[in-house]
Amino acid sequence: MHSEIIDRATEFVKNIFENDFGGHDYFHTIRVFKMATYIAKKENANLQTVQLVALLHDVDDIKLSPQTHENKDNARRFLRENGVDDSTVESICQMINEISYVGTDSVAPKTLEGQCAQDADRLDAIGAIGIARAFAFGGSRNRKMYDPDEPPKMNMNEEEYRKSKSTTVNHFYEKLFKLTAMMNTSAAKEIAADRERYMQNFIEEFLAEWDGER
Repeated sequence: MHSEIIDRATEFVKNIFENDFGGHDYFHTIRVFKMATYIAKKENANLQTVQLVALLHDVDDIKLSPQTHENKDNARRFLRENGVDDSTVESICQMINEISYVGTDSVAPKTLEGQCAQDADRLDAIGAIGIARAFAFGGSRNRKMYDPDEPPKMNMNEEEYRKSKSTTVNHFYEKLFKLTAMMNTSAAKEIAADRERYMQNFIEEFLAEWDGER
């Protein structure tokens, strides 16, 4: 049963995200799934729960599907159609609800399984892939790469963060550079440290080139 529902969930998200090109595509979900699987095994979490949260974590994302976000309609429908009991459906939807970064209103999931999935999602936001995704998303929302006259807005709450139209470089300061300190698991913290260093070096080079220093 485990492999069957995971296979069906994989196909489900592929159909949803096949035409997304803003950084929340099918391949993002699969990377989160693979990383969440790795972290779950390291942390001795319930593997199937972690994998389902990882695969379904974006199917009702407020940026992508605002009409289904509040009740997690897509995730609920998939889980119920595949025989998952009501208490497990509620638990998985709660973990999905806790996963996103929303500024100062961000929360750490209450369960180990939710923490593993959140860490995997946040790891995909940093490092080389994170840099590429940040600029892909910014471009898809018609945002400037950088504007030296537009400083980052630090410590935004959820409402301010959702409404922000900040530049992509500002996004590194407003979110991405904060994620390493917010990792829940030992396995994720180790990976995050290396990825953050890579991003710091990138931004240093970007700003130097922007100013014509090299």
